[in-house]
Amino acid sequence: MNTPPLFQVLLLEDGKPAREHLAAAIKMHPQLNLVDAVANCKQALEVLRKHQPHILVSDLGLPDGYGVQVIREAKVLYPEIEILVVTMFNDEEHVVEALEAGASGYLLKKEAFEGLASAVLSLMRGESAISPEIARFLLKRFNKPLLTESPQHNPLTERENEVLSWIAKGYSYDEIANILELSANTIRTHIRNIYKKLEVKSRSEAVFEASHLGILSL
Repeated sequence: MNTPPLFQVLLLEDGKPAREHLAAAIKMHPQLNLVDAVANCKQALEVLRKHQPHILVSDLGLPDGYGVQVIREAKVLYPEIEILVVTMFNDEEHVVEALEAGASGYLLKKEAFEGLASAVLSLMRGESAISPEIARFLLKRFNKPLLTESPQHNPLTERENEVLSWIAKGYSYDEIANILELSANTIRTHIRNIYKKLEVKSRSEAVFEASHLGILSL
């Protein structure tokens, strides 16, 4: 019997009650290991420079800065790290800035308190983790008609377009690998190439950027 993978999680949340609640949710799941639970940007960056977690769970409004700064630094240090924003901010400016910085998912705290572990594991499977409220306004924002009648230049190969279309439909890396009869590592390579060509840092941003360019229809 195969042992499920153990994913290392770093939690950044300044509010003590919320931090303790989210930390407990992580500790309770057998596939998650809490590397540390910190309260500010400085502490988070110190941990990131010593340890490489699989996923960073981060708030945005912090006492010594802004969570997006930590997100950007985490992506520089570890380009393949998954980042889940857990916050009370549900406005367009915060959401878009976090996704552009490299966040893979975005949950409002009211959902995260009940389903944090599931959201973390969804990201590690290559799936989406976005609050329905956030997803609705993102689709509205990025699914506006383009100014041009035809798509702009498509830098992706036929296979990369195919992989991206399955990601946009919510399929995980493993599911896409099975569908295309490729290895999961090959799918990840295609994803890295897509990120580089579209100049993005996360799956969500790749989907929305491709939609904006007219090379992918949501």
